[in-house]
Amino acid sequence: MKRLTALMLVAALTVAGVHCASTDATRRAQLRKDYLRQQQVREGRVLRGETVFYGKASFYGPQFHGKKTASGEVFNMYDLTAAHKTLPFGTRCRVTNLKNGKTVIVRINDRGPFVPGRIMDLSYGAAKALDAVADGIIEVKVEVVGE
Repeated sequence: MKRLTALMLVAALTVAGVHCASTDATRRAQLRKDYLRQQQVREGRVLRGETVFYGKASFYGPQFHGKKTASGEVFNMYDLTAAHKTLPFGTRCRVTNLKNGKTVIVRINDRGPFVPGRIMDLSYGAAKALDAVADGIIEVKVEVVGE
């Protein structure tokens, strides 16, 4: 009886181990896919409608209001715009504040952020729409939705 119980325990642990290994392999595959997407974004090879990435975003406003952006247009801190390092100017992105689920669509019109660890700088207007002004830096999901 003890031997049968021991065999059943070994069999159950083996099955559980196979399941965990399978889950780990799936997780690793997803992480690899996400990494390759991030690399495409960094290199400017963005596929419309397919790119989703996560990271930290901050906002900028009064100190740049009325000044020219990298795209050549005048920055209006109340517009729904953003800065990104590699996305083409004019690209539209859906930005979701992961803390509260609020979403806004912004247009890329500037370059930045130039602070390590951040993926996007939002205009004051976009940050306000996401309820991110008080926090300053937020965790976001960014989806490229078109140009």
